[in-house]
Amino acid sequence: MKKLFDGIINFQENEFLKYKDHFTSLERKQEPHTLFIGCSDSRIDPALITKTLPGELFIVRNIANLVPPYRETAEYVATTSAIEYALTVLKVDNIVVCGHSNCGGCNALWNESLLKNSPHTKKWLELAHPVKKNIENHYNLKTIDLREREWITEQFNIVEQMRHLLTRYNNKTLKILGWYYIIETGDIFNYNSGNKTFELIRSSESK
Repeated sequence: MKKLFDGIINFQENEFLKYKDHFTSLERKQEPHTLFIGCSDSRIDPALITKTLPGELFIVRNIANLVPPYRETAEYVATTSAIEYALTVLKVDNIVVCGHSNCGGCNALWNESLLKNSPHTKKWLELAHPVKKNIENHYNLKTIDLREREWITEQFNIVEQMRHLLTRYNNKTLKILGWYYIIETGDIFNYNSGNKTFELIRSSESK
């Protein structure tokens, strides 16, 4: 707890003052350009990896960065309502679905025993079952090692969630991007829907 309180004091005395005018401009409005859908994993910081300021990203985080298929319902739907709000009220220009390496949610698709004490998480991950079936249909799992299966699952999952978005939101101005973030290297790969591969995002100088 002390670490959190010390962090608040540090923020108020340093970062807030540095961007005081910017925070003042956000007092009564927000105009984010991007909806960022990411995993709840503590190792992922959307603002850090994109170098964005408060007010630029509207962020949705959940286990395994999943996007439920759109449907009319009387249930409480946190992710669906956040996506709806970002698009119909905030009118963002971009949606990023960001998955990452060593994703516990994706791993649990192959090891359901990990969720024996987490029934709600297990139910949530049913949304990713098509990802598992797709991999089983395209790969001989006996010939790939666990690390390869891991990153294949994580990347297939990103594409599946993009597909869920496209079934409901698909127009000429909205950009839907899929990113794959490698925790230990900081590399981020962008999904190219043309050739169906993830391509490393890098500066023009390093190409």
